[in-house]
Amino acid sequence: MRLTPTERDRLLLFGAAELARARRARGLRLNVPEATALIADTVCEAARDGKRLAEAVEAARSVLGPDDVLPGVADVVTEVHVEAVFDDGSRLAVVSDPVGGGSAPDAPGALLPGPGHPEPEPAERLTVTNTATVPVSVTSHFHFFEANPRLDFDRRRAYGMRLAVPAGSSVRFGPGESVAVGLAPIGGRRVAIGFAGLVDGPLDAPGAREEALRRAAACGYLGVPDTPDQEDER
Repeated sequence: MRLTPTERDRLLLFGAAELARARRARGLRLNVPEATALIADTVCEAARDGKRLAEAVEAARSVLGPDDVLPGVADVVTEVHVEAVFDDGSRLAVVSDPVGGGSAPDAPGALLPGPGHPEPEPAERLTVTNTATVPVSVTSHFHFFEANPRLDFDRRRAYGMRLAVPAGSSVRFGPGESVAVGLAPIGGRRVAIGFAGLVDGPLDAPGAREEALRRAAACGYLGVPDTPDQEDER
């Protein structure tokens, strides 16, 4: 039998989920890979049963509780992404807070700021609207200017900034949701490599911001001003 790479991945996921089910049936608490596989497989099976995206996500969110996993797993598995085949085609399902009971300040795996490293003070405050039909999550040190093109906010003001949240955490924007966020300047050498490829170099190099705005406009990013060469007034 010949299988496509997607079909092989689906069988691998199913096998890992079956192992997780068997171990849970023996009374064992699941680790991170086991919990992730079981949650993702629940989405895929719900899709196969003809459920809609929202129904599949809710089914996956209820399959495990804090008592089903090892200590600290709920703080690590904060979001599970899986592509499933629904009746209307392949869709990316994002299961947020799939285990529940996480974020205990002293739980194993919890993220704690070290001495002298408090949460950064926001230098900018923006309202961000998710115009996509799926949730979008942005992590703490992602160059916010280059975040998902379907997020609508003032990109110029977000240039050179990151979310003013503790390192390793993230902010989730639900479909159609508007969220007020604080942004802090990216520190260190202020070099942005990778991300969405809109900068790929020193953030403060002459003309870097204008070129990044031009690239963002060409790629259809929301929140880009019509005249990116004009300086904003603050």
